[in-house]
Amino acid sequence: MLGKMLALACAALPLSAFAAVESYSIDPVHTFPIFAVEHMGLSMLYGRVDKTSGKVTIDRAAHTASLDVSMDAASIDTGDSERGSRPRTRDEHLRSADFFNAAEFPKILYKSTRVNFTGDTPSSIEGNLTMLGVTKPLTLTVERFRCNLNVPNRKDRCGGNASGKIKRSDFGMKYGIPALGDEITLMLQWEGDRDAQ
Repeated sequence: MLGKMLALACAALPLSAFAAVESYSIDPVHTFPIFAVEHMGLSMLYGRVDKTSGKVTIDRAAHTASLDVSMDAASIDTGDSERGSRPRTRDEHLRSADFFNAAEFPKILYKSTRVNFTGDTPSSIEGNLTMLGVTKPLTLTVERFRCNLNVPNRKDRCGGNASGKIKRSDFGMKYGIPALGDEITLMLQWEGDRDAQ
């Protein structure tokens, strides 16, 4: 009798009560935050962060998820790393106190506060970006989210692309404005294998 009562009680619970939260550790080899800024009104200059870590969680039945990303400011790379006759490269300048100040603020952090779904798929991520000791809200639009089997290690793997815009002056990074644009487009491309349960 008790068994039947338990079965009936379980059947009455919503599906979300049995939902499982899946956790994915970001793979730094396949994750590159990219940024774009207008240069002297002529072109868009692109750079990326080479060292990234973090975690993504998703509960598919409950339609909830989270994203936490940590980016190393000292690993910023715009493809200009050889000084030649110059006193410093562009990448060295970007790591200086004029821009990202990597010595004093080594980490750029993004932490979600809410992930919105369209159907069964994440469509936007609301969260906070912390840079140069300043935290500001940043919403990312999810352009792609997919999961499949990572054949080499037989683990479930998820990945996707998301992007959003900030004003660097909001974080105190004002050097070079307006010749070097204030608006920054941040593009996050990530992949991660499912953590062991």
